Formats: sequence, C-alpha cells, structure tokens
Amino acid sequence: MSEPSSTAYPPITDRPVRWGLLAAGRIARAFAAAVADAEGGEVVAVAARDAGRAQEFARDLGVPRAYGGYEELYADPEVDVVYISSTHPFHADQAVAALQAGKHVVVEKPTALTVRDTERIFEAARAAGRFAMEAMWTRCLPLVQDVVGRVRDGQIGTPRSLAAAFTVPFDYDEDHRLFDLANGGGALLDIGIYPVTLAHLLLGHPTHVQVIGSTAPTGADDLVGLQWMTPEGAVAQVLCDSRSSGASRTVVRGTTGWIEVHGPVNDPESFTVYRGRESEGELVGGERRGLVHEAEEVHRCLRAGLPESPAVPHADTVAIMTILESARRELGVRYPQEEEPLHT
Repeated sequence: MSEPSSTAYPPITDRPVRWGLLAAGRIARAFAAAVADAEGGEVVAVAARDAGRAQEFARDLGVPRAYGGYEELYADPEVDVVYISSTHPFHADQAVAALQAGKHVVVEKPTALTVRDTERIFEAARAAGRFAMEAMWTRCLPLVQDVVGRVRDGQIGTPRSLAAAFTVPFDYDEDHRLFDLANGGGALLDIGIYPVTLAHLLLGHPTHVQVIGSTAPTGADDLVGLQWMTPEGAVAQVLCDSRSSGASRTVVRGTTGWIEVHGPVNDPESFTVYRGRESEGELVGGERRGLVHEAEEVHRCLRAGLPESPAVPHADTVAIMTILESARRELGVRYPQEEEPLHT
C-alpha cells in the first residue's frame, strides 16, 4: 500500500490526537475504551441529541465535555477528529458538517447509505483539506493485513476463488434498526460489508455481480448471497444472514495453496496456510486488540498529515459500496431516503 500525498493540514506531532464522539451508544463506548488503550489519543468530548445521555456517558468514561447537540461538538476548538457512530442515514450530513467545520472525520461503517453520499463525504474532505476514513476496523487488524500480504506476495500462487460467510442471528422485530429501512436496515450494510470487504481485499473488484436473497416483511434484506468474477478470472462467493446462526468460515484458494481464516470474518482469530497438497498447514496467529488498531491507524495518519489511510483508502470504500448498492438494488431493496429510481 502506497502512502497518499500529504494534505495542507498541520500534522499533529506534539500532543495526543483529541477525539470528539458524535453519538453516545454502545459502539461509541467501545471506541472510547479503545482510544484509552491506544497510543497517541484521548477522548475530550461527546455529543448526543439527548444531553442527559451525553452527560451520563461523560461521567462513566471520564470524558471532560458533554454536549446536547452536534453543532457544539463541531465548534469545539479542542476537538481534532470526530468519530461518527450514529445510524447509517445520518452519516453523510454529519460527516460533511464536521468537515466543513474543520474537523477530521472517522465514520462508522458503512460510511453512508449510498455510493453518492459516500463520495460526497470524501469530496467534502478533499475540499476542506481534512482526513476522512470509514471505520472499517477489520482492515486495520494485523492478522487481516498479514493474510492480504501473503496472498498478494503469491504464497498460495494466483488466487482463484474465495468463499466467506458471516451470519449473526437477530430476532425479527420490525422496529429493530436492522429491519427498519428508514433507519438504514438490512443485512448487507451491517453484516455483509465484512465478507465483501475481505473478498475485495483478497481478490479484487468484480466485472459483474450475481445476487440471490430474501427480505424481511419490512422490505429490508435479511439473507443475501453474492457471487462475482474479477477481471483476472477469480470467483468470490459471499453470504450474509441476519436471521441464522453458524460458524464463520473463510477460505481463499490459489494455484499452489490455500488459506483458511478461523473465527469471525470481522475479527479473525488466526489462519492456516496450506501449500501444495499438504494436509498439515502453517497456523498463524497475531495481535488482536480490536478497535485499538483502528484508533492507532488514525493517530498515525494524522501525525503524518495524510488525507486518507492507506489501510482504508477512499477508493476501496467507494468500490465496496458500489458492490453493496448493486446487490441491494438487484434485490429491489430501496431506502426511503433515495430520491432516484433504482438502476442495477
């Protein structure tokens, strides 16, 4: 991965990176804990639409300032970077507002509901001369980076296929965010983004995508299978399901060997490299500190004055969103926020 060229913003080299958290939910708490465990950063503010909730969050985690509105967070002169963990439909407008206020942004996956809004965030970042990144923490994990490096180095020859499944069972509830289209519901954006990201990392972008799946009574996708071929002739097969249980299993096969990735697709525990026809492979582990790796990647980029992370580049975020959007539209799943008719 090559380093993007530097931006006009002054690198943060003489003090910790100061985080402001937009939203005060479960993932924000996890990320605040990760920043506390990471090197080079601190959480200095939290904002929520409910001031009481922000104040409770701040008391629980020792955050100095709590705001009952996002505009106060954007205006805080001591906040360098805003971490956005609201629900999907609000990401784009909030990220653009933060960027226009001079903040760097890290936006929870998916960066936005649509390709258009994803591009809008990155365009705003370029216009403001600020850093922006999708919070796809899986890409920052050393174990995942090790797998990608081995495949790209040819340790299993030329990649020919990948199969990955990620299933997380939720009880059906039409009011639950995962099944609520108005709130960005659907298995693809919440769950499918992980195996699609891994397939894209290991095999590359598709020439076309084949899709099958089903939807919940609300119209949100709940079971989706994707298959695509790359220009090099490799085939990816990806499954995501928000209604079933089952172990995750990821396998990438090449002309001279194969790799099996163990554990959840979004947070692998280890992987085994098999070479030739050997039945015993090389078991490889690695450091697993969850969101800490993501926080430290952002700190590294801001110390270097980078406009984007080489681990989570803008082009890949947009490319993966095109796959997800194409698949969703093939299934006829449309968010009420989308203004135009669906086109595959």
